[in-house]
Parts: sequence; structure tokens; C-alpha cells
Amino acid sequence: MDGNNRYGKKHRLASGEGHRAGKDSLDPIVEHCRKTGISALTIFAFSSENWNRPVAEVELLMHLLEEAIHQQIPRMHAHQIALRFIGDRTKLSPQLCSLMADAEAQTANYTTMTLTIAISYGGMWDITQAAQKIAEQVQQGLLQPAQIDVNLFNQHVCLSDLPAVDVLIRTGGDYRLSNFLMWQSAYAELFFTETLWPDFTIKEFDQILKKFARRERRFGKTSEQVQAMQYPQEN
Repeated sequence: MDGNNRYGKKHRLASGEGHRAGKDSLDPIVEHCRKTGISALTIFAFSSENWNRPVAEVELLMHLLEEAIHQQIPRMHAHQIALRFIGDRTKLSPQLCSLMADAEAQTANYTTMTLTIAISYGGMWDITQAAQKIAEQVQQGLLQPAQIDVNLFNQHVCLSDLPAVDVLIRTGGDYRLSNFLMWQSAYAELFFTETLWPDFTIKEFDQILKKFARRERRFGKTSEQVQAMQYPQEN
């Protein structure tokens, strides 16, 4: 959800108000995903690298995250949405960690949709922590190195219980993944838009979904194989 600062400068907003505008843009998208039948939505709220931003901006972002969680919990209850968080919590305040854990516990049994907020998250951190967990099992004699494969590794990365990413959208005009869900997005369809996040609308989101629906997802197969699977010949 990139472009909040540029949106604030463009509209001559007070410092930090671009981030607040970005926070307010999320609710319509979440609601539309729920109505559309999308079962999982993951948003990149604060990256591992964002800790390098000015202290005042980081403090504001942490405050907005707490504010957003408080606001989201009633919505999660109303629409039966599970709220989850991924990322390195060791860098977060005890207050924020407690709020996150409480929100997860309150909504854990909801199945309409899963909304995941990535906070202090990075794809390289995700892969590293998975490798550490596996290495510990090997060290304890619970696992042999020969048993390590893609399926086992996948069990230890974040969101392992959810389907792999189908669509990855980046707003704001940059054409890179910036360390987001690198393992989970191995076969994601990538979409980049010049639109700044606070200006991102349901209409543009639907346009992206329509483009996604027209893409042929081969997963290493040929077009002919995919078409044969979709339209099997009758005997």
C-alpha cells in the first residue's frame, strides 16, 4: 500500500496525514473483498526496512496501527472475519503485541475471510525464521536433513495454512516486491499501478481482478496442458 507520503505532499496535508488517509482507504477494500468472496487478504502495513524511517514517522505509524486494530475488531466481529498479524514482534512494543494477540484470539474462529496485517515483516526474515525452526528440529534429532523439501519448508513460513498468493498488487508506481511475501508469491500474478494508495479505488481493484481472470496460469505446464485440464475431451 505504497504512496501515502507522496499523497500527503501532493495534497499539502500536515505531516503524517498521508498515512492516516492510507489507513482510511483500507476499509472499503476489505469490505469489497468480503462481498466478492475473496477468502484471504494480506496487507503490508510496516516492513522490516521501515524501521529505518525517521523516528517521528515510525512512532506515528505505530500509533496508527494501534488505532486501526481498535477500529477493525468490531468490524471483524460484525462480518465474521479472522484478523491475523505476521512479522517480527520482538521489535514491537508490549502494548501493541498484546493488542495484536487479543485481536487474533477474539477472531480466531471466524471463517468468512482472513485479513492479515504484516507488521515489522520482511520476506527474507520470514524465510530465515523458517530455516531456523527447521534447523532446531534437525539439531534435536526430530528431523533428518533428507526430509527437508518444499512442502516441509512451506509449513514453517508465515501463512502456511492459507493458499499461496494469487494476486499481488503494489500501488505507488514502484515496480518491485520490496521483500513482501517472497516465498508465498512464487507464482503470484503481479500488478503494479501508478495510483497512490489513498487514491486506490474499488473500481481499479475490480479492473485488476478482471485482468487476473484473463491470465493463463500454467505453473510450469504448457498452454495445451492447461486447456486440456480445463476442457477435458469427452470419451
